[in-house]
Parts: sequence; C-alpha cells; structure tokens
Amino acid sequence: MPAEPVAPPAVTEDDPGGRTVRRLVAMVALAAVLPALYLPGRVHDFFDLKIYMRAMDWWSAGHPLYDYVQPDRVQGALYFTYPPFTALLLRPFALLPLGATVAIFTVLTALGVVVTTRWLVTPVIERHDLPRLFTLTVAVLLVFAVESTRETLTFGQINMLLVVLIVADLLFAVPGGRRWAGVGVGLATALKLFPGIFILYLLATRRWRAAVVASATATVATLLAAAVAPADSWRFWTHELWATDRVGRTDYTGNQSLFGLLSRITAPEKPSQLPWLLLVLAVTAYGLWRAARAARAGDGLAGLTLTGLVGGLVSPITWTHHLYWFIPAVVVLVDATLDADPRTVRGARRRRWLLTLAIGTAFVIIYGVVTFQDWGVAPARTDSLGEFVARNAYVLLSLLLLVAVPTRRARTDSTTAP
Repeated sequence: MPAEPVAPPAVTEDDPGGRTVRRLVAMVALAAVLPALYLPGRVHDFFDLKIYMRAMDWWSAGHPLYDYVQPDRVQGALYFTYPPFTALLLRPFALLPLGATVAIFTVLTALGVVVTTRWLVTPVIERHDLPRLFTLTVAVLLVFAVESTRETLTFGQINMLLVVLIVADLLFAVPGGRRWAGVGVGLATALKLFPGIFILYLLATRRWRAAVVASATATVATLLAAAVAPADSWRFWTHELWATDRVGRTDYTGNQSLFGLLSRITAPEKPSQLPWLLLVLAVTAYGLWRAARAARAGDGLAGLTLTGLVGGLVSPITWTHHLYWFIPAVVVLVDATLDADPRTVRGARRRRWLLTLAIGTAFVIIYGVVTFQDWGVAPARTDSLGEFVARNAYVLLSLLLLVAVPTRRARTDSTTAP
C-alpha cells in the first residue's frame, strides 16, 4: 500500500522571526534617511545659539542687552529678542566653551524629542496593542525627521525645552489635578511669549486654578528678571516686545503665520493690521472653542494640539522651528484611524480620510517649506497659486487641521504621571 503523501506545513502569519527582521530593516532604513534630511541644515551651523551666546558676552561686558545686533544675509539685521528671564538662564552658558554649549543644547533637545514622543505615543500603543519597542523607535525617528525638529537642532534653538514644559503640564499635571499644575506653562511663557496661548486654553477649559498658577509663575519669573536687570526689562516690555522688525522679515517664507501669509501677499509693503486682527480673532475663537470641547470630552491631547496650532497661526512671527504641534496632530490622526471600524461603510470612509490626512501631514512636515527651497533674500510677492501654496504650506495645513483634527471621548490615559 503506497504511503500517503505528506501535506506541506500550513502557511501561517505567526512568524515572529520574520516580523523581527522586517521591523529591524524598516528601522535601519528610516534611520539611514535622516542624514540626507539634515544635510541642508548644516549651513545653519547653530546660528541662533551663536547669536544667544554673543549677546550674552555683549551683555556681560556691560552693554544694554537689546542693543546687540548682527548682520544677516536674509533678514538684514538680527537682535536678541527673548525676554530678560530667558537671558538670565542663558547667561551662565556664555561661561562655557561654545562647543560645550552646542553639545549640551543638542543632547537636551534630543532627550526632549525622545521623552515627549514617548508621552504621546505610549497611550496609543497600549490602546491598540501595538509592538512597543518598534512603534516607539519608528515614532522617535520620524519626529527627528520632521523639519521643525531639524531646524531646532541645527539652529540651536530652545523650543524642545518649552515643549517639554507644556506637554508635561497639560497632559499630566493639569488633568491629574496636581498642586503644581500650570507651572510648566507659566515658565514656558516667561521664556518665550508664544506659550501664553496655553494660558488662554486653561481659561477656556475652566481650569481656573491652573490658569492662575501659570499666570503667577510667568509674573514671578518676569519680576525676578526685572529685579536683576531693571533697565533691560523696562526696555523690553515697553518697546522691544512690539518691534516685530527686530525678529526678522515678516514676509520671509520661514514665517509660517497668518501675518506671514498676508505679508507675502503685500510684499514689499506691510499688510494692513485690520484684516490680520480680524483673522486672529476668528481663528483664536474657533480654535480655542474646539480645543475646549476636546478637553471637556476628555481628549486632552487633541485640545493641546489645537491650541498649539492656534498659537502658530496668530503669532506675528512663527518660524518653522516653532511648529512642533503638527507632531501631536499626526499622533491624534493615527490614533483615530486605528479607532475607526473598517467593517462599516462609514468607518471605512473615515479610516481612509484620516489615514490620508495623517500621511499627507507627515509628508509636508518632513519635506518642509524651507529646507530644500531657496526663496531668495529680497521681499517678493506670491504671484501664482502654486507658489502661494508652497510658501504658505504650514499656514494652510494648520487651518485644515484646525477643522479636521478629530476629538474623542473617555480618554483617561493623560492623567497618569509622566
């Protein structure tokens, strides 16, 4: 009797060894792309950090802090523009060799990227049972690939310090009712005025105590700086704060705010203040309304994201390295995509839309608006639709996300300690 043929082993998808290899290949491939993305940024050569340190040397020599100026090929002239409290924190770094300061800022920024990405992504991993190490590694690599991160690192900016303070405060301390809730937002506001939008967010969400703590923290830090440097503080708050020309040209493509968009339409003339103020009021009201609704529904990450997008739009100057807030927007979109039920027609359509928006946003913020383009040194109007979209990509994307970022209920993951 002939032997019965032996059937080949069934093919299953349970191949942990193969999955591990594919994941390693994906991570190595992604890491290999990063140097190509950072190569154009090498020309920055920690330009902003060097301005900070030269300004500190100038200040230490007894000169008025806000008299410091240096020429720039694109902007014409650049000054030290941060509040005096920031200068107090930067001044000790001027005692170090420049190379040591660069290394410290780079390491701290990199650590900030890893920590904040972990805070954003871990709840998504836990809710959807994703592979932890692989997902976190890919997320961190993608955040390093984003133009705002690249610009922060290569210019030597302080943005990630502000992001750590804000995210820790609004995702953990405030929802958890911590006694120190609001301190992070207050310190960030004292360091760089942009984060003041998050105090408005606390007011809009009726987090009265946290709003008071944030305001008091910013005030105390400002008064401390005034006690140490009264003349410079008086000059900053009464004059330099309102002189936007000290920061750079508002029409330059790197300024991705509503005022920047209007400036590029009217260049070389300045845009009218009234249309800009009306836009600011409308965007602030709508954006904070959506953010407050998200917070009341328990979606603190969506509320934080929407508020950050509002801040970028309404600030007169929003450089590309300020726009971290696209990163949590992508996390929210991916999370919502995984939540959508593909078994229903409505769920399948929602999943396709959210996934398309997430991938499109990721593509835009990784490619960027200034990294691979030379927009010239002279003011120039946008005179075609294609150029208008290219030069205002972040502004237009911010407006789209302000409407499209989804919010969901019963998100309790934000109340745990970081």
